[in-house]
Amino acid sequence: MSAPLGIDRRLHELGLLAPGGYFIGLHIRFTSPLMTFQTYDQAWIDYYTNNGCVLRDPMTAWGFSTTGSIRWSDERLPDPFGLFKEAARYGLKYGATVSYGPISSRTIASVARSDREFTDDEIARVAEIVHNLHDMTEPPEELTAAQIEALKCIAGGDRHAAAAAKLGISESALKARLNSARQRLMARTTAEAIQRAKDYRLI
Repeated sequence: MSAPLGIDRRLHELGLLAPGGYFIGLHIRFTSPLMTFQTYDQAWIDYYTNNGCVLRDPMTAWGFSTTGSIRWSDERLPDPFGLFKEAARYGLKYGATVSYGPISSRTIASVARSDREFTDDEIARVAEIVHNLHDMTEPPEELTAAQIEALKCIAGGDRHAAAAAKLGISESALKARLNSARQRLMARTTAEAIQRAKDYRLI
């Protein structure tokens, strides 16, 4: 997924702190994150996906049971399925995870490297970035009636001219409504705005 404008810089900072890659699931609701970004090696992503590792990932269980930050090597973390050993085979030898936000909209992020443990300062910086990303991407509670009407028309297959005629407004007014909806939803395209509005249960 492409990052909405304004978020790219923080993701870049996160990438600099995580030479082995990172994963961040923002605002996990109904078991699915509203946005995800990751830079892990594709071979690990394929292995993780194809083997359903999310169901056995110690970080998933930890992230939903508490908030804060923790190193993967922490002895308080049970790993009965040996997922960390598998990750190490793909270069993810050292890592840390941050969990933030209410259980109804939890953000969980992990960072990795192959050469050494993350320092306390680095983990604190990762946590600050994750908290910031969580707050920046907080879904709106509602859209205006005008924004909802415009998005619904386009979602229903209407072209701009037809949607404007249906709503009794000019095409420029319609485009202004769609633009304001995109900004509200932090989406780059109208299609992305429609999908986010659906994900957020706003239309």
